[in-house]
This record gives sequence, C-alpha cells and structure tokens, in this order.
Amino acid sequence: MHNPNDSIKILFTDMDGTLLLNNSTVSDEMKAALDRLIRNGHKLVLTSGRPLDSILEVMQASDLFYPGTLVISNNGSLIYDCTAGAPLMEKTVPFPIASGIIREAEELGIHIQTYTDHEIVCKKEDEEVIYYRKRIHLPLITAPDILSVLERPPYKLHTIHLTDKTLLLKLKERVEEKYGTEITAQFSNDQYLEFYNHEAGKGNAILAVCRHFNIPVGNSIAAGDAPNDISMLQAAGIGVAMANAGPGVKEAADFVTSLDNEHNGLTEAIEKFMPGC
Repeated sequence: MHNPNDSIKILFTDMDGTLLLNNSTVSDEMKAALDRLIRNGHKLVLTSGRPLDSILEVMQASDLFYPGTLVISNNGSLIYDCTAGAPLMEKTVPFPIASGIIREAEELGIHIQTYTDHEIVCKKEDEEVIYYRKRIHLPLITAPDILSVLERPPYKLHTIHLTDKTLLLKLKERVEEKYGTEITAQFSNDQYLEFYNHEAGKGNAILAVCRHFNIPVGNSIAAGDAPNDISMLQAAGIGVAMANAGPGVKEAADFVTSLDNEHNGLTEAIEKFMPGC
C-alpha cells in the first residue's frame, strides 16, 4: 500500500557543533536552507543533549518554530511537541539509580548536576556550572541533596570535568558496571559525561519520531559531530558527520561534510539529500 509520506524527508540535526555557529546562533544562510527544507514539504527535528528550555531559547531567537515542530532534548530522553506544548515521549532515570550515580561522582570529586523542568540543579555554584551556563542560559538551584528538589525522576544526570577526561572515564566504567543494563553513559564532549535511561538516546528517539509521522526510517537524515550523536547516525537512513566531528563519529557516518559548523557545512547535506533544497 502506498504511503503518502514516502516522498517526505526528515532531518534530525544536532545543535552545538552541527546546526549552530560556535556562538550558539543560526546563520542567515543556514536559516534560508531550513526555510527551503520546510517549504518543500520536508521536516526538521532539532535533536540535542540540551535541556528543553535551552533548545526553545535558540529556536525563539532564530525563528525555528515551523508547523508541527517536534524537538528531541536531553539526549533523546524527551520528545516534545511544540504545537501541543506537551511531551510526546519521556524516559527518566529512576531515583535510586540517580542517587547511586551521584554518590559515585562525588566519591571521585566530579561535578554532577541534574535538571528540573526549567532549572539546573547542583550542590554549589562551582567553576563547572559557571562554565556550562555560558552557553546554557538556565536558572540555577543549589541544594545539598540535588534530587530533593525534583518533583519527578530526572531525564538525565550530567557530569563535568574541565581538565581530566580520565576521571570521567573512571566514573563511566563504575556506573556501567553497576547500572549498565538500565543506564547509558555517553560523552557529548571531552568535558561532559551524561547518564540517561538506556531506552532513551538519540537513535531510539529518531525512530520514535519517524513512527509518529509515519515516515519511513529510510527517509531520515541525521547529522551530528559528537559521540552522543553516533546512535542516531547509525539509526537514520543516512548518517551525516560534520567536518569538525571526531574520528568515531565520521566512521559511523555515510557522508562527511567538507565544511565545519562555522561555515554552514550542514547545508551540504541538506542540498545533497533533501529534494528541492
């Protein structure tokens, strides 16, 4: 039976290091490419490790609210319908596991934070969260027990070490040993290690969105630059790595752009794989 959506393509794009310039804005050239994409009947889904409010802030500033817009936030833990103003899918970290991860991070002296629906939550305002908030402009709550502030289990926990990735690797190993069947531990860059429900992740989230729109997975294009993007590059019909991506990300991709995010490299993939764009 013919699927009327067989001609529709859907672009899942990471934000930092992919869609956005390094100052967290969308260039005029990129905005024009996205407008053409929508005008030609295709779909755009921003897919980020960022909390929801941070994604919505960027979308507001760059006028990226298109009809029927969905976003994937928190590394695939939340799919949000911008038109309905409501979650489409949520995956959380159970409180007992979250507590255990926090304990492991604190034993290693690593900064750990989580999120309410609208705020960052950590024990104190240290250099790590100050660094993080230069790009993620969410309010900050500090509390001795960060989970006590939450009304529901968190979408993710986020650890930061600005100078020593080996400590984060040690934490990753410990958490995977204890909770590996329930939790994914994934780097989004060398300073950021994040923990989320193993049923989440960008790859699982893009498959759920394709089902929601009844668009064949083969019609999906996913673009990214970081380790937390690999699952969606592998899940999508076509995986695109940016020129500025790491070796492992490029290896997982079907296509690598010749230009980086500072020079609108993503437009190469849009023009190549999305008809009429």
